[in-house]
Formats: sequence, structure tokens, C-alpha cells
Amino acid sequence: MHRISKSAIVPYTPQQMFELVNNINDYSQFLNWCDSSSILNESGNQITASVQINKSGLKQTFTTINTLTPYQSIEMKLLDGPFDELCGEWRFESLGANAAKVYLELEFSFKSMLLDMTISPVFKSIANSQLDAFVDRAKSIYG
Repeated sequence: MHRISKSAIVPYTPQQMFELVNNINDYSQFLNWCDSSSILNESGNQITASVQINKSGLKQTFTTINTLTPYQSIEMKLLDGPFDELCGEWRFESLGANAAKVYLELEFSFKSMLLDMTISPVFKSIANSQLDAFVDRAKSIYG
């Protein structure tokens, strides 16, 4: 099992950061590894979403069920894809009127040793840069 844990303090509100992360349809506009992303279903506080990765010659699609606690957290659980297990959480903690601490935690493993050897380094690279990409997106959207 691989684990990634990242955090950043940003000059934006938890609501602003939550909305960026939850805007799945826009991922391909600013995540350079994302070919496409879409919301497949929305029901109450849950969203089923699909993301297609295209990086370093590897193309994979995975689908997650995301449970939303508005402006506080987004929990992700694997529904389909090359993973044996994929779960994670974004958390958004207020640090005052215009600041927040954003956390990203991911745990994943692949269905086979071959997939782990080929895809794991690419997915680790994506996961490690993901929080920075959202912070950069916040700068371009919110200034």
C-alpha cells in the first residue's frame, strides 16, 4: 500500500478551495496529466466521477465515489479502475477570514505487481504534485 500525505497553507477560504477541488469537470484545464474528467452521477452529498490519466505514455481511467461535507472535506473511494484499492481525502481547515490549510491524503495499491511497477511511479508523481496544481489554480482564479 502506498500513502501520500500533503498539506499547504493558502490565502484562500476553505469554501474557495473546496469548490476548486469539487469542480471535477475542469480538471483537464489545469492538471497536465488529466486527459478528461467528468461527473457521472450526483445524489445528495455524493458524486460519482471519472478521471482519465495520460502521463509518461500511460493512459488509465478510474472512477471514484466522492462524499462531500461542504467546505470541510471530500472523501474519495474507488469504484473502478486499475487499482486494487484507492481511497483518499481532501480536508479544508479555516485559518481566519482569508486563509486555510488544505490537506490531501491518498492510499492506493494496484491489482497486480506488474501494474504496481509500471503505474505506481507515475501515480505517485501525480499525487505528489496534485496539491500544488490546485494551489496554482486558486492563484489564477482568485488572484
